[in-house]
Amino acid sequence: MTHTAKQTMKIVQCEQFGSHTDLKVKEVPVPGPVAADEVKVSIQARGISFSDLVRIKGDYQESSGLPFTVGGEGAGTVIEVGSDVAHLRIGDRVLTPGGCVEQVNVSAKRVIMLPAQVDLEAAAAFRNNYVTAYYGLQLANLQPGETLLVHGAAGGVGLAAVDLGKLFGARVIGTASSDEKRGVVTALGADHVIDSTQDFREEVKQLTDGLGADVIYDPVGGDVFDQSMRCIAPFGRILIVGFTSGRPALAKTNHLLVKDASVIGYTIGGLQRHKPALAEKNSATLMGWLASGRIKPFISHRLPMEDIVEAYQLLVDRKVAGKVILTSNQDEPAD
Repeated sequence: MTHTAKQTMKIVQCEQFGSHTDLKVKEVPVPGPVAADEVKVSIQARGISFSDLVRIKGDYQESSGLPFTVGGEGAGTVIEVGSDVAHLRIGDRVLTPGGCVEQVNVSAKRVIMLPAQVDLEAAAAFRNNYVTAYYGLQLANLQPGETLLVHGAAGGVGLAAVDLGKLFGARVIGTASSDEKRGVVTALGADHVIDSTQDFREEVKQLTDGLGADVIYDPVGGDVFDQSMRCIAPFGRILIVGFTSGRPALAKTNHLLVKDASVIGYTIGGLQRHKPALAEKNSATLMGWLASGRIKPFISHRLPMEDIVEAYQLLVDRKVAGKVILTSNQDEPAD
């Protein structure tokens, strides 16, 4: 079954490593007919993230071949179904790999049907951030009543960690750089929010009767990690989520030794490659929580895909809380 559609589409690809300012929206032919085990998805909403900027620069820990489509998560509508696909139909709303492209052919096994309660923008906003945060908190074995310190708490993965930390029953302390961002973190449920431009170490100790945080969620790295080593509780766990500061940190093992603490690094790519069953289970759990309203992705900016450079500049300028969503208006699929 197919949907009669236009012959060209818009796409944003990184053709050489460098700056996001070099990105351009191109018009290319739409993908050809799907294979028997594929579906074609018309993507109407896609999320972008800070990690995209690292990948565009060529500095990502997992190298990307050139050219590659920027972004990675999209939500849209099935407009063509392969002959061997029985569980999806034209018109179904799905979450799919794809990124900044209007149409994509993808294995039917890689798309996730969206519950009726979940709109496309919320779906595009939640997956990568919440999957990342959820797996990290699993690895740290966060327990009810423990204290979770979330750095960069107004960012995409940071807000997801705050949201999930409260769902886990933890006491959550967030750090953020502006009154506006701290307001967003507070609204999502954080128990305490600290000005990240000030000395957070002493304030964390004061809030924890001198013990420090049981779990520290760090997507920032650099000096933030260095100071986090000074406010980790005995038997605490520090999660290495990234290094948006631009400097990967070096753990001083003597500090870990005297605190009986551990540092845990992880990637979602590693989870998907080496523990696909857990990755699938986690995605299903999170989708259920999203549909029931137990988790609430925050979208601070919505722009058309044509404004891709402006969208990434918002991330560079640290003006984003939660997620930026890029939208596009396309024809609705036929019945």
